[in-house]
Amino acid sequence: MTENFEMVAKTFQGLEDVLAEELRNLGAINVEPGRRMVSFEGDLEMLYKANLCCRTALRILKPIYKFTARNTDELYEHAKEFNWGELMSVGSTFSIDTVAFSDEFTHSRFVTYRVKDAIVDWFKDRYGADKRPGVRLQDADVMINVHIAGEDVTLSLDSSGESLHKRGYRVAQTEAPINEVLAAGIILRSGWRGDSPLVDPMCGSGTFLIEAALIAANINPGIYRKHYSFENWKDFNPELFDHLYNDDSGEREFTHKIYGADISPKAVEIASRNIRSAGVGRMIELQTKPLSEWFDAPADGVMITNPPYGERITAENMEDLYALIGSKLKNIFKGYHAWIIAAKNEFVNKIGLAPSEKIPILNGSIECELREYIIFEGDYKSFRREGNRLREIDDKKAEKRADRKKEFGKARRDFRRDGASRKGERDFSDKRRERREYKAKEPRNKLEERYRPGGKSFGKFASGRDDRRDDRDRRDNRRDERPGGFRKFRDDRNEAPQKRSFPTQRQEPSENPFAARRSEEALRSITGKQPSLPPMRRRKEK
Repeated sequence: MTENFEMVAKTFQGLEDVLAEELRNLGAINVEPGRRMVSFEGDLEMLYKANLCCRTALRILKPIYKFTARNTDELYEHAKEFNWGELMSVGSTFSIDTVAFSDEFTHSRFVTYRVKDAIVDWFKDRYGADKRPGVRLQDADVMINVHIAGEDVTLSLDSSGESLHKRGYRVAQTEAPINEVLAAGIILRSGWRGDSPLVDPMCGSGTFLIEAALIAANINPGIYRKHYSFENWKDFNPELFDHLYNDDSGEREFTHKIYGADISPKAVEIASRNIRSAGVGRMIELQTKPLSEWFDAPADGVMITNPPYGERITAENMEDLYALIGSKLKNIFKGYHAWIIAAKNEFVNKIGLAPSEKIPILNGSIECELREYIIFEGDYKSFRREGNRLREIDDKKAEKRADRKKEFGKARRDFRRDGASRKGERDFSDKRRERREYKAKEPRNKLEERYRPGGKSFGKFASGRDDRRDDRDRRDNRRDERPGGFRKFRDDRNEAPQKRSFPTQRQEPSENPFAARRSEEALRSITGKQPSLPPMRRRKEK
């Protein structure tokens, strides 16, 4: 039995948990999802199986040397210390791929040059100045991956060679096809394993259709590839690899159908060629049909599709397209779980349905969301009574309830911190109760006692006219004491108070003397002047 060692599987953002589950099912141990990667442990057989069977892995790396470096000189010295003769010979070729997340190592190409110099100098020091392995950018015998995070450096062997998304069955493609690894990850993320029909009404080159067929029949996606990088390693075991490659004991029969269509006859032709190349034509029905002509669909299925985003691929009217998607979901695909990849733009809102889940993913360089729509009949309350839920809506409601509860608790703590207490709250309630008891004991049938002059009332009527007059007099006396207030010279309230006269601001004469109101200059300018009006007609006396 071979010894276990550490490995790293690279993947897309959002598919880490899916890949981790795949590795556990294959028998990997110490599986730990990370950011766009999953670390795990296993033996040489596990390395081969991960390359052959993982649908959501981009490449499988085997770390061989770890160290810390603060600058490129230390990087060179540490890289030169490794025994490179264990991995390659003088006649071998190698390539280096670098990924750096560091403030010191900001140029990945310079890092690649320094590691390359360390490997070449290692062979020169031992075999002579003209004895060294060659550098090849593509199809090299040994592929080395350099990963730098801060000052931590990891050198790994790339066991895959070409990215694992290049399955080998694609013979033609449409414009901007979806990545095979991303397509398989979306299907696995949806929970579909071939137990119901699957529909893609905008299939393009047929990637979703083929990956779904491989999942439904449990066909390993790596059987179409012609070569892996680990086949060039010194410890390669061809008998073990051939056994794993030819093992089809896990394949199963698919009893449903996968339905694909596209508005473009050219896209349908390309999809048909790829389906034949993968050998899964018996499981797929393909036709040329626009989305508007979908008037029925298989019952209780799953829809997974990748409509245009309006960037690399666009339609004549994007808003109408997404509105049509929403209309077909509500009227044709009832009972479905629909998974739609959408860019983060305004078009997706035209679907007019609330998603049950939104998962951020990257489709190439475009930031997208994988949205799930559960299409049910009736209203949402009936849907919930049956034990179902829309995760996105329910999570938002639960989050709002938690926020309100948190705000209430904070306000209550602040109230107590300012000097209040539970005893103070009880004292306040006691005072309110005593006031209610006092009002209940009051003789309401004796109005002369309740509304007595000078008394106090809790009712809606005043306590007496004399009380109101006395209060008004006291208020006026206080006002008299302020500058500019009203002056009272008699207690008789029928006499109007004298108003204080305020000096008017002097104004400049105007061309229109009537514009200045109550201006002395304006009055003097019109004194003695007669208006130029026609004489008034006198009424004739009878």
